[in-house]
Amino acid sequence: MRIILDGMGGDNAPHEVVEGAVLALKEIQDEIVIVGPEKKIYKELKKYTYDKNRMFVVDATDVITNDDAPVRAVRSKKDSTIVKGINMVKEGQGDIFISAGSTGALLAGGLFILGRIQGIDRPALASVYPILGNKASLLVDAGANAECKPNNLLEFGIMGSIYMEKVIKRENPKVGLVNIGVETKKGNTLTKAAHELLSQSHVNFIGNVEARELPKGACDVIVTDGFTGNVILKLTEGLAWNILKVIKKKFTDGIKAKLGSVLLLDKIKQLKTEFDYSEYGGAPILGVKGPIVKMHGSSNANAVKNTILKGIPYVSESVVEIIQNSVLEIEEITLSEQ
Repeated sequence: MRIILDGMGGDNAPHEVVEGAVLALKEIQDEIVIVGPEKKIYKELKKYTYDKNRMFVVDATDVITNDDAPVRAVRSKKDSTIVKGINMVKEGQGDIFISAGSTGALLAGGLFILGRIQGIDRPALASVYPILGNKASLLVDAGANAECKPNNLLEFGIMGSIYMEKVIKRENPKVGLVNIGVETKKGNTLTKAAHELLSQSHVNFIGNVEARELPKGACDVIVTDGFTGNVILKLTEGLAWNILKVIKKKFTDGIKAKLGSVLLLDKIKQLKTEFDYSEYGGAPILGVKGPIVKMHGSSNANAVKNTILKGIPYVSESVVEIIQNSVLEIEEITLSEQ
């Protein structure tokens, strides 16, 4: 397998990206290709000892930034790391593209260069949602589609279920629809119609779930529109880190508190790890004709390494092909509702 990595994506590129690639290479037998300015990438690689037979650099002179208009940038910046990397996947020179760069550019690149899987109306961003004391859930959509139709939420549920089962290795994952109540008739026109469609699908749909139940692990796959999903994700992330800050302050306020914190240090570290995005890898863009994974913009070397490691089963388990084969079911369900 050949993994294509954006060497200039994110706030900490290229040094954290290169270090993460070197760390990952030690744990896998696959090849890694870093796309970026050759001189800069090789300058970073010189700091490390690595297998030169499995680590390569492909020169790219341009970078798409978060300030660029995504669609225009993908069409005009042909030698950017994102455009070049996605094209390598399309042309069979790589099996998966991983980047901490612009989410909009990655979505646009996936659509314009690879194309949508035929039958999938809206590709979605699937993000890992940390659960305290339990296995993480998968949130679909995490921000790609602010406005959705009922059949889009059906697609998100099916694609998320496939990814959770094949990549995260969660057998028969429970799929829940975010709503303002658990009752079947609760919600707006979108959620009511989506509930009906998901109920007819083959996924393990458990019905509506309220937002307050999500941090408890109410379901394995959280289905919602991208606007709601992005708000949920950022609110949870912000709340978690602020709670950790308060805990840290309480445990360092006075001699007695400091003595107590020494005894609880391991537990506090475990709690921090459960909310640490770098442990979970990136967010796949589901619904395009090739594996693309979006890393957090502030990804460090550990996050890069984990994204590479967890991106491998995305390819080896043929997730894109399985989603393609599930399109027929989506079409049958939506046609029956018309």
